[in-house]
Amino acid sequence: MFSYYFKLGVRSLRRNPALTALMVLTLAVGVAASISTLTILNMMSGDPIPEKSDRLFVPHVDNGPLEGWVPSDGPNDDQLSYPDTINLLKSGQGERRTAMYGVEVPIEPPRSDIPAFNATGLAPTRDFFAMFNVPFLHGQAWTEGDDARGADVVVLGRATAEKLFGDANPVGKQLRMLGAPFTVVGVTDTWAPVPRYYKLIGGRFSNGEEFFIPFASAIRHEIGHSGSMNCSANRDPGWANLLISECTWLQFWFETRSAADRADLQNWLDSYASEQRKLGRLKRNAPNKLYNVMEWMEQLKVVGKDSKLSAWLAFGFLILCLVNTVGLLLAKFSVRATEVGIRRALGASRSDIFRQFLIESSVIGLVGGVLGLVLAFGALGLIGMQSKGMAMVARMDWQMLMLTFIMSVTAAIVAGLLPTWRACQVTPAIQLKSQ
Repeated sequence: MFSYYFKLGVRSLRRNPALTALMVLTLAVGVAASISTLTILNMMSGDPIPEKSDRLFVPHVDNGPLEGWVPSDGPNDDQLSYPDTINLLKSGQGERRTAMYGVEVPIEPPRSDIPAFNATGLAPTRDFFAMFNVPFLHGQAWTEGDDARGADVVVLGRATAEKLFGDANPVGKQLRMLGAPFTVVGVTDTWAPVPRYYKLIGGRFSNGEEFFIPFASAIRHEIGHSGSMNCSANRDPGWANLLISECTWLQFWFETRSAADRADLQNWLDSYASEQRKLGRLKRNAPNKLYNVMEWMEQLKVVGKDSKLSAWLAFGFLILCLVNTVGLLLAKFSVRATEVGIRRALGASRSDIFRQFLIESSVIGLVGGVLGLVLAFGALGLIGMQSKGMAMVARMDWQMLMLTFIMSVTAAIVAGLLPTWRACQVTPAIQLKSQ
């Protein structure tokens, strides 16, 4: 019986292709807008590294000035000073530790046909690559000895390596950065979770890093932070003073063996801050905090209110498309009163008519879902091309795919309920008499 009504529905849709196409397109646009927005929101707010996100922590020790601060304000200085960074690196706490900050340096290519250019990168310690599962195409991360002496070594991003050395393996080769020769020790492969890692260090972490150099090497070469620094007006912006003051904005991460070690790490952080207050380094008596990956994303407001608002606007647009579809279905079904009257006179019940018209609405939803999925893939692909290769289309998993069809078919059924009910109210005798 279902196949019979399905064939009737398809045959009916073919009678008026213009109206059918308009209904399908209306649903497809609404579904595509909703799915695209949900996919982007899911990528921005989802757990970027679920296998260890509850074991990665950002420590927060408030080292801001005492002037103008009251305890009720709570910790409001997100900066981590260079002395604190070095102390945390030497602490031995956790299974791994890394310090990092964003840098921008001039690169002199080894090839004469490529002019010098500025590149943005990251200056972490060696543990960074293992902590965040950075994949390598060639070579590996630098050694602990390189970290200790601040060696002039560099790990290139894949795009940068191909730009400088073509398809050849560049490990062991040299290029000049900051006027000094740096030896290439590794090349990172395309980093799959780039979209979700975006903003983990103030909008820079894994947002298309072109190179990585050791933290100590960046300090030795006196490379300044490539982003903005929250310095008080009375602080000397000179490099030497940045290193010894509380001004340089640095990022630090701990990795523990298990999530249960968080309490021990918090106790150690409280003890450390208490000791630094006794030494006069920390002025404020603000609580110290640990943020895991998801908490840090919330702290940085990776998913802003405007992104959440756009999701609601997309759903509002889908509702508007549904209202338009209801109007189109009412117009389509109202001109078929004669057909309904004849079928009722020949013995069809109201439930038979209801099933026929509802299945016809579902066919529209199914076709609209397929078209909506194609439009969503196209929209996400265009966004990906404008976002340094963010593979958003690949992030639409099977659950998102099923959601597309469920939303489309459900929307069509909901939109078809009123027109279908109206069609069932046709009185056969009146229709036969008028004909």
